[in-house]
Amino acid sequence: MSTEKSQPRSTWLSRKGATITALVGWIPLSQGLAIRRFLYSKILGKLGKSVYIEPGAEFLNTPAIAIGNGVKILRGVRLDGQGQDSQICIGDNVQFAYGIGVKVSRDNCRIEIGDRTSIGPYTVIHGPGNISIGKDCLIAAHCGIYASNHQFADGDRKIRDQGLSRKGIVIEDDCWIGHSVSILDGVTVGQGSVIGAGAVVTKDIPPYSIAVGVPARVISQRRSNDPVEELKEALAQAPQS
Repeated sequence: MSTEKSQPRSTWLSRKGATITALVGWIPLSQGLAIRRFLYSKILGKLGKSVYIEPGAEFLNTPAIAIGNGVKILRGVRLDGQGQDSQICIGDNVQFAYGIGVKVSRDNCRIEIGDRTSIGPYTVIHGPGNISIGKDCLIAAHCGIYASNHQFADGDRKIRDQGLSRKGIVIEDDCWIGHSVSILDGVTVGQGSVIGAGAVVTKDIPPYSIAVGVPARVISQRRSNDPVEELKEALAQAPQS
């Protein structure tokens, strides 16, 4: 998916988007939904059909944001498309629970969320580097997906002055990311994988793996003949550190 309005974006257009969001974002009930759909279609890079946006959702730097069909965005969601030639691209039938933050904060950065993916409350997806989340993923509440790391090797300089590395993050299709999981820069989570609650993913996870702990490690592989209850038991009993 790509945004349809031309880039680079002017400061005026970004301010216009913020103003419209502030003016109509709070209006309740069906009247507010209709007004938001109409006005947001004028400022977003793309707004698909049958999009549901609750009062209190916020959109900043709107020309960088493309939203597919049937997307549901609840109260307190904040989408921020900072940076020159950066994009936030949301596929069809994606669901955002309340309080989610999605932000690109550097030039030439792209965050993409695939069709039918569901993201739980208060999850943060932050992209100084590229982030790709596949189709049919389940991401639970309070997760952190951060596509950057601070450089800190020089002990004689402040960490904030040493810059960032930005390798990017890939979460492939059909993954289940448990509650309060952190996924760090440079990681690929393979298709069909399950990441247990509270894990910190610092290395690649092979497809159809079950991984838990700090740092996350693979404890099992998903197989079609594995009983569901046995897999749940393995997740529950695995040590978290």
